[in-house]
Amino acid sequence: MEAKASYTRDGTVDLRGRPVLASKTGKWKACAFLVGYEAFERMAFYGIASNLVNYLTTQLHEDTVSSVRNVNNWSGSVWMTPVLGAYIADSYLGRFWTFTISSLIYVTGMMLLTMAVSLKSFKPSCSNGICNKASSSQIAFFYISLYTIAIGSGGTKPNISTFGADQFDDFDPQEKKLKASFFNWWMFSSFLGALVATLGLVYIQENLGWGLGYGIPTAGLILSLFIFYFGTPMYRHKVSKTKSPARDLFQIPIAAYKNRKAHLPSNPSELHEFEPQHYINSGKRQMYHTPIFRFLDKAAIKDGNNMDASLRPPCTVTQVEGTKLVIGMAMIWLVTLIPSTIWAQINTLFVKQGTTLDRSLGQQFHIPAASLGSFVTLSMLLSVPMYDRYFVPLVRARTKNHRGITLLQRLGIGFVVQVIAIAIAYAVEVRRMRVIRVHHLNGPKEIVPMSIFWLLPQYVLLGIADVFNAIGLLEFFYDQSPEDMQSLGTTFFTSGIGVGNFLNSFLVTMVDKITGRNGGKSWIGNNLNDCHLDYYYGFLLVISAINLGAFLWASCKYVYKRESVEVKEGCVDLVEGKAIATSPLGLQV
Repeated sequence: MEAKASYTRDGTVDLRGRPVLASKTGKWKACAFLVGYEAFERMAFYGIASNLVNYLTTQLHEDTVSSVRNVNNWSGSVWMTPVLGAYIADSYLGRFWTFTISSLIYVTGMMLLTMAVSLKSFKPSCSNGICNKASSSQIAFFYISLYTIAIGSGGTKPNISTFGADQFDDFDPQEKKLKASFFNWWMFSSFLGALVATLGLVYIQENLGWGLGYGIPTAGLILSLFIFYFGTPMYRHKVSKTKSPARDLFQIPIAAYKNRKAHLPSNPSELHEFEPQHYINSGKRQMYHTPIFRFLDKAAIKDGNNMDASLRPPCTVTQVEGTKLVIGMAMIWLVTLIPSTIWAQINTLFVKQGTTLDRSLGQQFHIPAASLGSFVTLSMLLSVPMYDRYFVPLVRARTKNHRGITLLQRLGIGFVVQVIAIAIAYAVEVRRMRVIRVHHLNGPKEIVPMSIFWLLPQYVLLGIADVFNAIGLLEFFYDQSPEDMQSLGTTFFTSGIGVGNFLNSFLVTMVDKITGRNGGKSWIGNNLNDCHLDYYYGFLLVISAINLGAFLWASCKYVYKRESVEVKEGCVDLVEGKAIATSPLGLQV
């Protein structure tokens, strides 16, 4: 009995499929290796993303709109490919092996990109600091390298964070408490890698060479893989209990439609559900019925059309509730797209805006415009420990919620801070345009006599907002996903960022075309000293405020996952919010 008790209660196994001892595997001693990988991987990603717009304009001679569009399209692809990677992991290979294959593709892309900016035959020739236009083959090789990274990221991004969360047993009270802080510290390591990229790598790229600036993160990424595999004996692996976890997403609506004329019982207990013993034997989690999307409950009607002996039996309440969860998460996902569009400004228009300002620090040193993004990371690094060590315990004592505040309340706070950040960005840009008029500046390369540190508040506030909404979103989509779809569930987080980048690309392109037609002055022109970027920021402010209202509405409609797991030792209830009440913010508690 003592030997049995020492095994994990959630059914996790080692790489060979054997049950694992709780004392020798998982928890933070396993996550330490994963966190090391994450820091290096984020250093590699942000080493590219934070300064890519400058490489495209200065080395490949792309115009402002094209460079912003291409950066957004690539970033969008990086954040969208995880949908495919998560599906492969949940349905076929599992998180570990999907990550392994994808990481090799990622490293290959980084090596190709380093070659593209280093070898003379792959990069444009330069003379006296002026580069010739890149040939078609050079441009093709550069973008093939970039999108190889995007493909590799598709398998690593959704699986490494969920694999880390798998190292904590939900049915062990102590481990569940540790897991509540996992995503905070996971993102802390991510921010640390981003800080090194925006402070160190950006400076190296602009002053010591792009080859060295890309070569360092490539070497770091290879090193991080050795660190990751060194921890293999300590990892816990979740066993998939469903062959095709995404099948219910299609099966439930179809079954409900077939039973559309059947009478829906008012008592949920009359719907089809397995006996508790089934869940005890299978180790699956049984979900409680929730009073939303009631039409889907028709898929679980016992005496519906699907009770014909020649057809498959009705769906269970647990299956129906899983589909309801995904639909509810999709509602929240929709209202994260505009915040992701705002975030996309950090590596695009904020950088181009910074290049027009006074970047001198003393007489000799000039701050790279992209390095100001390090203040986003610094504010995150300072805010995460404060949030986890001070804010959560203080609020927990009052709310009795182990997270301090609920997941949706955390998102709401982040979105409010982000609206304030874009309002400040608009005000700063209005001032920049006023200074331009006062000094009669007009040339695209004329420096505005206004310190780049005027942009600091918007960067800092976006960093603080990210502690609430980025970490909150990752935790929300992992926590609220059906049991066998947690990798796929976290792709709501990555795909939201991806669609946000595509949306920003679309907005920039359309705004430029509409405002610049018939000889008009474009809001986003090649010459940022002679356009109306302030109008564009004002437009973003308006849609952000509208989106905040939409989020408050969606959060009031959302019902948290309510499930229990019956194990032989007893029953464990896992419910985010047992009472569906409304807080002063209008968010569920």
